[in-house]
Amino acid sequence: MSSTEVERAGVLRHEKQGHVGVVTFDNPSKFNAVNYDMWCALPRVMDEFAADPDIRVVMLTGAGNKAFVSGADISQFKDRREGDAADAYNLATAAGYAAVLSCPKPTVAKIRGICMGGGLGIALNCDIRMCADDAKFRMPAARLGLGYGYEGIQRFVDVMGMANTADLFFSARIFGGADALQLGLVRQVVPVQDFDAVVDAYVNTIGENAPLTLAAAKRCLLELGKNPDQRDVARARAMIQACFASSDYKEGREAFAQKRTPQFQGR
Repeated sequence: MSSTEVERAGVLRHEKQGHVGVVTFDNPSKFNAVNYDMWCALPRVMDEFAADPDIRVVMLTGAGNKAFVSGADISQFKDRREGDAADAYNLATAAGYAAVLSCPKPTVAKIRGICMGGGLGIALNCDIRMCADDAKFRMPAARLGLGYGYEGIQRFVDVMGMANTADLFFSARIFGGADALQLGLVRQVVPVQDFDAVVDAYVNTIGENAPLTLAAAKRCLLELGKNPDQRDVARARAMIQACFASSDYKEGREAFAQKRTPQFQGR
């Protein structure tokens, strides 16, 4: 397959930028729509970043300036989402969503332009979402006649509440950043001209913080997202206690007393 064909098909790119792992949905000719291979690659990429001790935060974004992710690649639905093939496709999308949601490190969605359907689902599975003021959101399932997964709808309810979730799924309306902020979908709406600088500074701030503290906080959030009878509170408490026994805790105290920037090592 030629490089041109690879670009046309869309790829999932990933790279390290200091302590930040960057995942880029790269399918610009289709507004970064996620194809089957990209869905399959997402868990592998997230697992790689989870296992890398240098990575402290993962940022998900889209290639170019027109879209975060416009959704799943509809051109594959006839071959990939009908009959027996539908089960494999649905398993791949579910695994992709789960890999983002269960990442043991903080995750940030950097949303520019179109964020719809599967793209909105991916963003919702991140811990924090920030968007440019040109962002356009939509959950178009009702316009396509497809059934959206139970766990996916549960995530919408967890983030935005029952009534707001009902609104987005029933109306399938398009809405912008101001509405997304009001719904609790995004943390911040940033002017386009400042967007890269603001988001990059934010994720770099996270990346400068103590890895063990980040991991413990994320573990608490993951456990709180489970049903009470499924929570591993002991694991969360053990990770919290490990922070106090770490060299980073000593470094943090000394740096504070000396009015300098702490240099955390994750141990």
